[in-house]
Amino acid sequence: MKMDTARLKGLIEVARGQRPAGLCIKGGWLVNVFSGGIETADLAIHDGFIAGWGRYEGKETLQADGMYLSPGFIDGHVHIESSLLSPANFCAAVLPWGTSAVVADPHEIANVLGLDGIRYFLECARNLPLDIFLNLPSCVPASPLETSGATLRAVDLHSLLPDKNLLGLAEMMNFPGVIGTDPEVTDKLLLFQDLVMDGHCPGLSGRSLNAYMAAGIGSDHECAAFEEAAEKLARGMAVMIREGSQSKDLAKLIGIVNDSTWPRCMFVSDDLHPDDLIGKGHMNAIVNAAMTLGMDPARAITLASWTPANYFRLRRRGALAPGFIADFSISPTIDPWNPVRVFKRGIEIAREGELLTDPACWPMPPLPGSPMRTGSISPEQLLVPAQTGKLRVIGILEATLFTRKLLMEPKIENSYVVCDPERDLLKAAVYNRYVPGRGPAVGFVHGLGLKKGAIAASVAHDSHNLIAAGVSDADITAAVSALSQTGGGLAAASGGRVEILPLPIAGLMSALPASNVSDRLRVLKALVRDWGAKLDNPFMALSFLSLPVIPELKLTDLGIVEVSSFSHVPLFE
Repeated sequence: MKMDTARLKGLIEVARGQRPAGLCIKGGWLVNVFSGGIETADLAIHDGFIAGWGRYEGKETLQADGMYLSPGFIDGHVHIESSLLSPANFCAAVLPWGTSAVVADPHEIANVLGLDGIRYFLECARNLPLDIFLNLPSCVPASPLETSGATLRAVDLHSLLPDKNLLGLAEMMNFPGVIGTDPEVTDKLLLFQDLVMDGHCPGLSGRSLNAYMAAGIGSDHECAAFEEAAEKLARGMAVMIREGSQSKDLAKLIGIVNDSTWPRCMFVSDDLHPDDLIGKGHMNAIVNAAMTLGMDPARAITLASWTPANYFRLRRRGALAPGFIADFSISPTIDPWNPVRVFKRGIEIAREGELLTDPACWPMPPLPGSPMRTGSISPEQLLVPAQTGKLRVIGILEATLFTRKLLMEPKIENSYVVCDPERDLLKAAVYNRYVPGRGPAVGFVHGLGLKKGAIAASVAHDSHNLIAAGVSDADITAAVSALSQTGGGLAAASGGRVEILPLPIAGLMSALPASNVSDRLRVLKALVRDWGAKLDNPFMALSFLSLPVIPELKLTDLGIVEVSSFSHVPLFE
């Protein structure tokens, strides 16, 4: 949103009080992210910008007596695909909660569709009232331990530059490649060395952390403990405190934010499911959770506005200050923050949780497809011949992407290892959907809790092959077959009954509004809970069981991965 001579002249004249503002909000209490205080003043808005605060008059006046005004919220790291919504429907879902901008990593769709997937996001971003900035995916594929639908090298990413919506390089998950100066990784680091480069280095410490940061990487959103976050802050990293649908780190990390460190801390969501967006909110929900944990309200709001804007070099954003873009929301209380009116570039865009514009009017590019080359699918492919030794079992943990490596005695019937729901020992499988003719990789999981049936998804980080887990081979294959035939989605199957939430956009997203997707997801989750599922969000937990860059044990289409050694290991130990 650039200035021209007429706009700049008009803004300065309004700021000086020489002419009335386009809009003047009177009697409100302004959250000042620079001082950490609350200002009682008129807010003058002109031509999409804030002219100033003090005593002003406007052609239009809005009385906000007793109400609070906050800068628009900015999510510094989010995968829109994880919301299961198209970019347009994601925009429609988060704007009423006071979100004005997001920094998205289109890593998921890039792993499925490559450059075409990123271009789809860029085209969407040009036509939406939400500001969607992109960091280009750094790891497609995420690792050599799985098969993705594309490979993106530095030269491929270079073809997308420059674009006004591109900020830099997204989470560099291949920290062994950084530290070991892998040539392809080094090419990307050099290409983006003058831009923002985000990190992803769970557990990295000492000299290895020094080496990782020496490459120019400036942030991390994978801190799981206070000590880890404190070390990274002390060495100059920005710490993104994540509170999403699966990973919830706020309570563990909130103590790192103090009078010295707050400028390098920010809130991010990373991955949010649509039912959480509809029922709980977006960045406002994280702000409210932080205040519940004792954080000062102005500081909590600052970590969702000014600090991400500053880190990502988003000029004129993240504050209610002269010359800043007029993105803000109004709440009757500061704690909790309940945005009842939301403004984008000085124009009211949402009121009482409802958009004041019709998303159907937003021009959108054609929807991309969804590769699904799974070939034949049969229960016989899931048979596991018995061997000596214990099973390596993936132990699912609630509210985290981390898993445990468990060793369990197998249950054997007719010389084959079978599920044992009494011990919560279930079978899992990952089917490649990009290369025809491959059979599934099979493993076992503990912690899902199903007593019958199976669940499956084409949302399977990071390569998004088809993943499933369940009590019987027949139910697993029924769920997977249904998704293969529909182009992807989420499915639950039991005894011949199959329920599906279709996700035809790359097998990751729906073209339906958030409320419709949320309703269908709620039905699926309720059904799976009736079958015994113990987790709050079993489908999101399932989607991360194939992520081979988060410890300890994972399952990809190429087999079981021991993350500590970054290698495949046998099913039996």
